Amino acid sequence: MATTDHVDVLIVGAGLSGVGAACHLRRNCPDKTYAVLEARGAIGGTWDLFRYPGIRSDSDMFTLGYSFKPWTNPKAIADGPAIRQYVRETAREYGVTEHIRFHHRVVRAEWDSTTARWTVHAHRTDTGEDVRLTCSFLHTCSGYYRYDEGYTPDFPGVERFTGRVVHPQHWPDDLDHAGKRIVVIGSGATAVTLVPALAEQAAHVTMLQRSPTYIMALPSRDVVADALRRVLPERAVYPVVRWKNVLLATANFQLSRRAPTLVKRLLRRAARGRLPVGYDVDRHFSPRYDPWDQRLCVVPDGDLFDAIRRGRASIVTDTVETFTETGVRLTSGEELAADVVVTATGLNLLAFGDTVLTVDGEDVDLADTVAYKGMMLSGVPNFAMTIGYTNASWTLKADLVATYVCRLLAHLDRTGQQVVTPLPPPDGDLHPIIDLTAGYVLRSVDALPKQGARAPWRLHQNYPRDVLLMRYGRLTDEGVRFSRAGTPERSIVRA
Repeated sequence: MATTDHVDVLIVGAGLSGVGAACHLRRNCPDKTYAVLEARGAIGGTWDLFRYPGIRSDSDMFTLGYSFKPWTNPKAIADGPAIRQYVRETAREYGVTEHIRFHHRVVRAEWDSTTARWTVHAHRTDTGEDVRLTCSFLHTCSGYYRYDEGYTPDFPGVERFTGRVVHPQHWPDDLDHAGKRIVVIGSGATAVTLVPALAEQAAHVTMLQRSPTYIMALPSRDVVADALRRVLPERAVYPVVRWKNVLLATANFQLSRRAPTLVKRLLRRAARGRLPVGYDVDRHFSPRYDPWDQRLCVVPDGDLFDAIRRGRASIVTDTVETFTETGVRLTSGEELAADVVVTATGLNLLAFGDTVLTVDGEDVDLADTVAYKGMMLSGVPNFAMTIGYTNASWTLKADLVATYVCRLLAHLDRTGQQVVTPLPPPDGDLHPIIDLTAGYVLRSVDALPKQGARAPWRLHQNYPRDVLLMRYGRLTDEGVRFSRAGTPERSIVRA
C-alpha cells in the first residue's frame, strides 16, 4: 500500500463533469489543493469510451458545453470526437490536466469524524499498486453506469448465430460494416444514432424495437447562433443562445407534462411529414407512454427519417424469439437476415463507480440515503455527487453542482467550520432519484439513493428554478448541518 498526499478536494472522474468541477474549483477556490482520479487512461469519460459510428450528443452543445467555455464549433449537435476534443482543450486551458492521475480506480472511501477527513483507497489498473489518499472533501463525477460492461439481455440461440454480435459500448476497431446486413436491437438514443450512420455504407440496416420511442428532428446548426455570430463576439453569443435553448427545453418538458396528448399529436405529425406516404407511424413511432416518461430522442437534421425514406434503413416493431444461424427470428415468425447484430440494449446503472462509502466505520447503503439538492447524501459528510438532468443537458446540472461545492467550501472557511452534513427529511415520503421509466433505470433504481417530496430533498428537473436555489439560495437550511471535527455522523445517515 502506497500512501500519497493530502488534498483539500478529491474529484473522481475526468469526464465532462470531473473536468468541469476541477475548472470551477480553479476559478472560484484557487487556494484549494485538488487532484482528479480517473480509472481509465484518458480524459473524456463517455466521450472517450464510446467509439461507435455516428457517436454524438443528443443535447445541443450550448447547454452541454460548460458555462465558462463557449462552444464555438458551427454544429450545435456535435459528434463524439469534437466533444472529446472540447473537454481535453478545457482541461489544458485551466491547468487541470497535470492534476489528473490516470489508471486510478477508486474502490473505497472512509470518512473519519475525529479528523474530518476522507481516506480514499484506489487501485492502479496499470501497475496493480494500491494507493491511499486523504482529502477534506470528496466529489464524485464518475457518472451513473458501468464503464466495463453494457447491458445485454439473454437472447435465446445467440450462440448459433454465425455473424457478429457487438455492443455499442465496446465497438470493435476491426468491424467493417460496409455492404453488410445489420440489425440494431434497441430504440433509444444509441440506436437512433447508429442506424443512419451505419446506413451510409451498409447494404441495409434494420432497427428492431420492442416498443417505439418519441423521436424529434432538430437542425444540427443553431440558426439563432449563426445569425448572432455575424454581429456579436462569441462570448456575447454563447450565454444568449444557452439561455434560449434552456428555456425552450424547459417549455417543451412542461408542455409534455401538462398536455401530453397535444405533444404526442405534434410529434406524430412531425414524424409523418418526414416519412414515406402511407408509413405506419402509429406502429413504429407512437409509444405507449407519455412524452418524457422516458427521454425523448433527438435526430439531427432528421437523419434517421432520411435513411428510412431512402430505403437504406427500416424499423421493425416486434420481439426476439431466437437467434438463428443467419439472423434473428421474431415472435411474429418473420426472420431478419443479418451479418452483424448490434445490441443497443442499454446501460448497467452503477452509482459512484461501485465505490464503497463508509462513515465512521460503517458501510453506507445508498438505498437508505436521501439526496439533498440532488447532489449530496443524508448523513454522508463533505461529499458531493454529480447526477445530471434527465430532461436537459447533463452539464447544466454539473455546473450547478460544481459551483455549489465551491460555495460550500468558501462558507466552511468563512465560518470556521470543517464539516457539512445533509440531514434526511423529517417525513418518509420518498421517491426514486431518477424519475424515468426506461428499462435501464427500472432495473437498478431500488439500489440508488432516494429523493424527498419537497425542497431541499427534491430534484426539480428545472434548470431556471435550480439556478435560484443552488447559485443564489441560502447555504443554511433545515436539510443540512455544519459542524467541526469530532462530531459523529453515522447516527443520521438513514432516512
